[in-house]
Amino acid sequence: MKLSTRGRYAVMAMADIAAHSSGEPVSLSDIAVRQNISLAYLEQLFAKLRKGELVDSTRGPGGGYTLSRDPEEMRISDIVVAVEENLTVTRCEEHSPLGCVGGARCLTHDLWEELGRQIQVFLAAVTLGDVVNKRVLGMASPVVTQRSDETAEPLLAGRVQ
Repeated sequence: MKLSTRGRYAVMAMADIAAHSSGEPVSLSDIAVRQNISLAYLEQLFAKLRKGELVDSTRGPGGGYTLSRDPEEMRISDIVVAVEENLTVTRCEEHSPLGCVGGARCLTHDLWEELGRQIQVFLAAVTLGDVVNKRVLGMASPVVTQRSDETAEPLLAGRVQ
């Protein structure tokens, strides 16, 4: 699964505003230079972010964008959803009641569907403030799962057992 540039760049640009704003509007051209993102692409993203009420715009000299609320209150999932990022990790056709392959669910469908849910849960737990203040590493907590042999065993994030 790979998050497309739309979602990644939107988060990068919003983090840039959070880090460089000081309450003043930040221009898209400044963000484009600092983050190495096309200005035209940023304009498209910010139209969606503004429509999603995540940023406010100021026109004229000294204009640009500010965050519509405190970075500590803005979830990364809000940003990704605002730019219409699809995080589905299954290969199923969207809204297909029949399934992935030949009208049936593939053998690994539930695995990938649950991974997608976990990604959504993680992105909803992380704020823009967490990203800007470098508090993201280590946020994925250990998960306890029940094995078929009835023994509970912790699975640590990033560790293959």
